Amino acid sequence: MNVLATSCAVTIIVFLAGVIGLQLDRLLPEGHFSKETHDIVKLGTGMLSVLASLVLGLMIASVKTSFDTKSSAVRTYATDLIVLDKMLRDDGGEALAARRELRDYTGRLLNDVWQSPHEHPFFVENREAGDLFEHVWDLVRELPANSHDQQILVSEALQIATSLLRQRWLLIERAGPSVQPLVIAILVLWVAAIFVSFGMNGPRHATMYVVFIVLSLALGSSIFLILEMDSPFQGALRISEKPLETALGHMLPQGQ
Repeated sequence: MNVLATSCAVTIIVFLAGVIGLQLDRLLPEGHFSKETHDIVKLGTGMLSVLASLVLGLMIASVKTSFDTKSSAVRTYATDLIVLDKMLRDDGGEALAARRELRDYTGRLLNDVWQSPHEHPFFVENREAGDLFEHVWDLVRELPANSHDQQILVSEALQIATSLLRQRWLLIERAGPSVQPLVIAILVLWVAAIFVSFGMNGPRHATMYVVFIVLSLALGSSIFLILEMDSPFQGALRISEKPLETALGHMLPQGQ
């Protein structure tokens, strides 16, 4: 779903709904605009306004919570990558191959998700990068443990590597959008009906058109925020890549 195009379409639809409401007194017979009709329309509009407000508020709260959860998961993932590299460094030269693979994986992940967002719009690196991390896990599992201290280091490193493997798949499974297009469509339909009512009950002059433009832009911007936060690995509000960059900076330098 194209976020900007969808938001612009919502803005235009809602504005046109208000304009149609302004013109209804010309299109319908005079008897259709009695006081009783206006009262019923106002009651119905009030009910729709409450429903639309509830749905919009719940959607914003839901995507904000999801965005914060994924952002926290990325920071945790980056932290565990640093801790794993630290343990492998403490293990000595026998873990050098695993450290190289871990560094290469982190750089590939950073490139796939953040530096090439059009190729990988979610937290999904290419298959080669996934195989690279699984190879890291194999190398950690095969590290020799010749002393008690090494046994502790290898055991803890393997636990962290296993946790990273689990976190990686959780991030991949949760990375897709959660807002259904049907929900957006129904919400826009409700708001369009509300704007038709506004037009029916409002005077027909330039100020009303300005008001409709402002309100339509406000609703379109709210849909923009919802869809942006629902796609946390792309767009203007994507999750920062700084945690992964920091993790990469603490790992084995290139050429070693």
